[in-house]
Amino acid sequence: MALSTHTTPSGFLLPSIHSAPPFFTEQPNQTTQAHLTEQWIRLILTYARHKHLFVMRVEDAEVPGGDWDEILRNERINRRISPSYLSSLMAAMVAENLAVYEPSKQTRAVLLYWRLPEEWADVLHSWATATGQLNTILTFYEISDPPIPSPLSDIPIPLLRRAITILSRSNRAQIIGVADGEGVRFFIG
Repeated sequence: MALSTHTTPSGFLLPSIHSAPPFFTEQPNQTTQAHLTEQWIRLILTYARHKHLFVMRVEDAEVPGGDWDEILRNERINRRISPSYLSSLMAAMVAENLAVYEPSKQTRAVLLYWRLPEEWADVLHSWATATGQLNTILTFYEISDPPIPSPLSDIPIPLLRRAITILSRSNRAQIIGVADGEGVRFFIG
């Protein structure tokens, strides 16, 4: 089978390297492996943005039909990534600050940064400004689960907290304790 791009059922265009059997296994040559790691990281983050996915787990390599199945396996060439290889790719993403282990004291799940926390901070502040939320106290839940879908819909609370912390440092937001958890007030900035 020649290398070719392929569109998944979700409409995601897989790069041609995804149809190369060696792509799914760790390579002994360090230069080759470094290139494949770079390709995998790009693929994972692009797919996560496409599907609005924030968390990847080592176990995702073994879940047929799961959220990540379209990229972690290729039935056309009978290949799938192993959990150990996925774990090493996740470690590479953490090392490059493109993900963080979440929760922090384990290495089996990562919170992906298909947008960096600084970018999420800008998205968050732009959303607050566009929706007239400046000087209004909002709970984290109201931001991550708004009545009208937004770019912040389903954002994990740890990532939302990092974005708010960035805004707080530039005096564009303030974290406030509210009755049912944490809230935030946004300021003009």
